Amino acid sequence: MEKSKFLTSSSRINDILPEDYKYFRKIHQIVEEIADFYRFGRLETSILQEPKPFLKGIGADVDITKNQACIFKTKEGDVLMLRREGTSSVARVFVEQGMFNLPKPVKLWYFSPFFKYEKLKKGKCCQFWQFGFEIFGSKDPIIEAQIIQILFSIFAKLKLKEIIIEVNSIGDSRCRPYYKKVLKEYFSSHRVALCSDCKKILKVNPLKIFECEKEKCQRVVKGAPQIIDYLCKKCHNHLKGLLELLDEIEVPYHLNPYLVRCLDYCDRTIFEIFETPLDVSESKIVLAGGGRYDALVKLLGGKETTACGATVRVEGIVDLMKQQEAKYFKAQPPKIFLAQLGKLAKRKSLALFRQFQKAKIEVVESFERNSLRAQLARARNLGVEYTLILGQKEALEGTIVVRNMKNGGQEVVKLDKIVKEMKKKLKRK
Repeated sequence: MEKSKFLTSSSRINDILPEDYKYFRKIHQIVEEIADFYRFGRLETSILQEPKPFLKGIGADVDITKNQACIFKTKEGDVLMLRREGTSSVARVFVEQGMFNLPKPVKLWYFSPFFKYEKLKKGKCCQFWQFGFEIFGSKDPIIEAQIIQILFSIFAKLKLKEIIIEVNSIGDSRCRPYYKKVLKEYFSSHRVALCSDCKKILKVNPLKIFECEKEKCQRVVKGAPQIIDYLCKKCHNHLKGLLELLDEIEVPYHLNPYLVRCLDYCDRTIFEIFETPLDVSESKIVLAGGGRYDALVKLLGGKETTACGATVRVEGIVDLMKQQEAKYFKAQPPKIFLAQLGKLAKRKSLALFRQFQKAKIEVVESFERNSLRAQLARARNLGVEYTLILGQKEALEGTIVVRNMKNGGQEVVKLDKIVKEMKKKLKRK
């Protein structure tokens, strides 16, 4: 049977199997550790959302189906949406809970499942995981630099080392409108070379043409005016300040003048983080994306509040970790196996497991095997150092047999002293 890559053909959700969950747990552990160090507060937003905040954030000109939102009606006629992305959800909570009254900056993080409508999956609503960091209440570029630094720290701990960041600025409400006008004139003069979709987009938002992956459109994009030449002084200084900070913390970056994010709430800084594959013929793997969104809180009905953040797709990291599994998980055989014979011994073994758990000593068993020979064979296959044998006689006498699996030596120990005795034996190793 072919090993699943999270999404099964018969499922509408992303099932995480036991062999996959260890990666999710490792990622979550590292993200939580670093979030706590930088004093971010954990936030879990509701899976059920009202579509309105999401639609306000992405913009009125955006086709909701292209943004893969899972929207449905309840029996009462209410329109709801499964949580599509983290930034607008966190910003909604920031507004509704009056967090603008908290000391600034307000730092929040999440590690959550999200949902999208996949046309390629026969019209299914599929689940995926992301973690993200959001900071509200600071206009200084050092906040963007800190978020990038946090992501690089996470990737370093995950042993993803061939990392590079692409950075750009899309200006703000003062300089971006004029740039879009210049851009519209340029693409209009090359309209014949654009695909049919880009010809339609041109009328609405020419920035979106940068996102088209078709080769003929990319050829046109390469000659387009660069927004860096049209930034106002404040936006220019903000970008310059960020790049100086990235130089200071020695983050490898590339200034990409054609990098865009076409959401209405984006302002100034945008960035994407990639892992560069060892094989130069392969394309870069996007690990994270983010930037500044100073307009979002006000769009959602709150007080004008500067903000920035970033999101990371967990499944993408898991795929990379699987390719280099040996780096993350070194199999450590258990030290102790507990063999039990008879009903009384099995009952007592449950209490014994609890004692070993409290002592933080790993013990394995094979309750479904009744013969001692089968249980000893299992212990040898696992490579344990000691097997504890609890039979009917031992259970009645309050003793247990300790067998050294290397030399076959055995000794009898009082049952109430066994945890202490095994601690001593393991400590001597």
